[in-house]
Amino acid sequence: MSSQFPPASDPHQPAEGDLSGRRLGDFHLLRRLGRGAMAEVYLAEQERLKRQVAIKILKPELAGDRTYLQRFELEAQAAASLVHANIVQIYEVGCVDQLHYIAQEYVQGRNLSDYLSRHGPPDLSHALSIIRQVASALAKAAERGVVHRDIKPENIMLTSGGEVKVADFGLARLTREGAANDLTQIGITLGTPLYMSPEQVEGKPLDPRSDIYSFGVTCYQMLAGTPPFTGETALGVAVQHLKSRPQPLESLRPDLPPALCRIVHRMLAKYPSERFDSARVLLRELRRVQIEHFGDDWPEDLPGWESLAAEMPDDPRVAATRRLGELMKSTARMRPGRRRWGWLAAGLVAAFAIGGAAAWWLVVPPSLLADANPALPKVPKEPSVERQCYRASQLGTEAAWQSVLDYYPDKKSYALRAKQQLSLIFLRKEEYARAMAIFDELAALDEDQPELRAFGLAGQCGVLSLRGQCDESDAVLRRLWPIHDRLDNRQMKRLLEYAIERNRSKLGQQTAREWDRWLAEQFREGD
Repeated sequence: MSSQFPPASDPHQPAEGDLSGRRLGDFHLLRRLGRGAMAEVYLAEQERLKRQVAIKILKPELAGDRTYLQRFELEAQAAASLVHANIVQIYEVGCVDQLHYIAQEYVQGRNLSDYLSRHGPPDLSHALSIIRQVASALAKAAERGVVHRDIKPENIMLTSGGEVKVADFGLARLTREGAANDLTQIGITLGTPLYMSPEQVEGKPLDPRSDIYSFGVTCYQMLAGTPPFTGETALGVAVQHLKSRPQPLESLRPDLPPALCRIVHRMLAKYPSERFDSARVLLRELRRVQIEHFGDDWPEDLPGWESLAAEMPDDPRVAATRRLGELMKSTARMRPGRRRWGWLAAGLVAAFAIGGAAAWWLVVPPSLLADANPALPKVPKEPSVERQCYRASQLGTEAAWQSVLDYYPDKKSYALRAKQQLSLIFLRKEEYARAMAIFDELAALDEDQPELRAFGLAGQCGVLSLRGQCDESDAVLRRLWPIHDRLDNRQMKRLLEYAIERNRSKLGQQTAREWDRWLAEQFREGD
């Protein structure tokens, strides 16, 4: 959870009105994290899932106000629709004892404002990583018609592992829902004047380009060490957003690539039409800076990769794989009935063999399969681990992913991603022992890497089920449940679906229904 709110006055005991120690349904409130204008935020333990969450509770004096309550519910509606690695995830919305709350992902780390006050501007590589990840979050929000309205350093969370997450969609508006458009027009200042877009200052309708402006202000501050506009009053700052030009970033930071300075100033254009049309376009421009300045591209699993990688020149050997993926996407997605599960294990392995599980009965043209995974010589070393990973993602072979481990064994995060890909290759080849060795390693990682742990546990569960070891598989399923929502690999989800069906009698009806509900949501979203 973002730490943008002031801390409680006494961290050692509950202050007046502090709900620490209370229970809200399945949530045990541990301590107050902070307070905002509309809500208080608590660290809580979700007892059934044994995980820590952040609970945002609408202030009681506001819960009786229908307009405030609508805004609070709108926040949940907007944010819950955004499932992305760089967006703080909403888990649950509820009301207990007249307390309206939102349960969301608890992010251990510090916000960008705190980071800048402690360390000053980050180096170029780190800055580009932060900008890319926030832009990816904004791209996802724009796809869902959501405008954040309050992008600022306090709402950008940085984890120790390098992840960046955008928090607090409390001022979000659904641009596709006309009924929501007037809820923020209640005479209350929305957004922070230092980061408001000109159209936001004037109270005009907003679209995602307003977020790009606010993010441009944030980027300027991150790189220059100071916001582009400051003043003694909110009105004074707002007027500057409308009429003043910021000091050229390159004059403050002549060491920065000129292309990056141009990107930031374009984000700060007074008129929306002069900014980037979308965060996707911004990502494309950032990628050019990354390649030109460092000679490296971003690795495959980074958010925003899908739209960017399509623009890169391909190795001829990857063309068949891409055509295969397009063919799979064009096939109708259909989930099998339970009576088919007896023979579906073979279909599962076949699904891995063709590179995905978007369809179970897909008939693939032989010419595609013949070209998709040719025998390759030893993969040459690339000048950086990022380029090694990118080349491996193009080739998609065991040798290619093994080259990441061979050439860059000290790059732990990249090595773990390479092992993920190797485990899928081993499953495809029915080399379960080799796959299981990787799943065991990933499942044993520390709690600060929940995505990789979830991947490893799902793999363990699937292999045990394929081997007929249902008791062991059931035990792993129970370990996976607290972090199951961090599983983001579609092949693992299909493997997990098979494992759950095999273990249905052991799981019990309620647990099985919860798994079924979650998986149905995943596949309904296109996974």
